[in-house]
Amino acid sequence: MGIYEELEWRGLIKDVSDPSLRDKLNQGGMTFYIGTDPTGDSLHIGHYSSFLICKRLQQAGHHPIVLVGGGTGLIGDPKPDSERPMITKETVDHNFNCLKEQLTKMFNCEVVNNYDWYKDINFIDFLRDYGKFFNVNYMLNKDIVARRLESGITYTEFSYMIMQALDFYYLNEHKNVTLEVAGQDQWGNITAGIDLTRKKTGKEVYGLTMPLLTKSDGTKFGKTNGKAIWLDKDKTSPYEMYQFFINSEDSKVIDYLKFLTFLSKEEIEDLEKKNNENPHLREAHKALAREVITSIHGKEAYDEAIKISEALFSGNIKSLTAKEIEMGFNDLPCINGNGQTLLQGLVEAGLASSNREAREFLKNGAVLVNGDKVNDQNFLLCSENAIEGKFIVLRRGKKLYALVKF
Repeated sequence: MGIYEELEWRGLIKDVSDPSLRDKLNQGGMTFYIGTDPTGDSLHIGHYSSFLICKRLQQAGHHPIVLVGGGTGLIGDPKPDSERPMITKETVDHNFNCLKEQLTKMFNCEVVNNYDWYKDINFIDFLRDYGKFFNVNYMLNKDIVARRLESGITYTEFSYMIMQALDFYYLNEHKNVTLEVAGQDQWGNITAGIDLTRKKTGKEVYGLTMPLLTKSDGTKFGKTNGKAIWLDKDKTSPYEMYQFFINSEDSKVIDYLKFLTFLSKEEIEDLEKKNNENPHLREAHKALAREVITSIHGKEAYDEAIKISEALFSGNIKSLTAKEIEMGFNDLPCINGNGQTLLQGLVEAGLASSNREAREFLKNGAVLVNGDKVNDQNFLLCSENAIEGKFIVLRRGKKLYALVKF
C-alpha cells in the first residue's frame, strides 16, 4: 500500500487537484506545505490532526514546510458567519514564536513566516503583480466568500484569498514547493494558489485537502464543553487530554485512531473488533490516548496521566503529589483553606447546602478527606493536614469532589 492509498484508507483525502497526484505522492520527493495563522499561542488537537500529515508524508520521502502566517494572521481568514477580530502585531509575533517552538519540536519541520515576504510588498505592487490575476467573479464563486455575501464581507477579508495564493506562489519560487495540503475548508484558497502559480510561472502545482475531524453531531473535534484541548500542557494537562480521549464516542474512536495515530491497518482493525465485541473495556480508547499523549508529551507524561486516573478511580489520593492533584482536579470547585472546620468547608465548597446537611453526610460516613473517611465535623482544613502543605481533596459520596487550596 502506497502512501496515497494509506491516506485514503485513513480517510485523510477529501479533494485533490489532479489525479496524477496519486503517483507523485507514492513516488516521494515532493516539497509541500501546510499552514496556520497564529491566532493563539498554542496549537490544539484539531491542528494536530491536520499537521500529522507532515510526519506521514515525510516518512514517505517528502519534505514538509509549515507556514505560520504572521502576515495573514494580521488580516484574518474569513469565517463562515462573521469577521475575525483584529489582533495586534505584538500578539501575532508572540504567537508565532510559541507555535514555531511547538511545531519544530513536535514535527521536526521547517517553519516559515509569510510576514517575511509581505512586509516588502507595497499596495501598488500588490495590485499590479497579484491582484490583476484574479477575476472578481471567480473569487465570488468560492464557497467561503459566497456564504458571506448575504451578511457582508469586508475588502480586507476578501483579499485573504489573494494572500494565501501568493504564499503558494512565493514558496514555489523560493522553496520549490509543488503541493499545498490543508483542511477541506481551504479548497478555494488552494485552487486560487494553483491558478496564480500557473499564470505567473507556467508551472504545474497541486493541492490536497483533508476532511475536518468532527464528532458524530458534526461539531469540531478537540473541544469539550466549549473548551479546546490544547497541545500546551500548561493549558491542557496530559491527564485532561487522557480523560478527553478515554471518553471519546464509541462510534468515532476508530476514525480518531486512523486520523491521530500511526498504528497500522492491522492494529486498528484488531482494536475495532475488540471495541465492537467488548466496548466496556475501552481498549480502542486507551490505545488512542496512549498513542496521542506519548507522541505529543512523551511516555512519562502518559504514565503520569495513568497514575492520576487510577488514583482517582481507587480513591488513593495520598499516592498523588501536589502537582498531580493540581492536574487531576483542575476543573473542580476550589476554596481557599484558612483553617476552617470540615463542616464549614463542606458548605463553602458546595458539597452540602447547609450545616445540618453537612452533619448528616458526616454522620453517614459519606465524606472523605484525601481519600480517608472522616466524620469529625471539627476536623481542621489546614496546611498541616494538606498534601505537601498545598491541597486537601474533599469528596462527598462517589463522585462529588472539591479542592481546598493553601
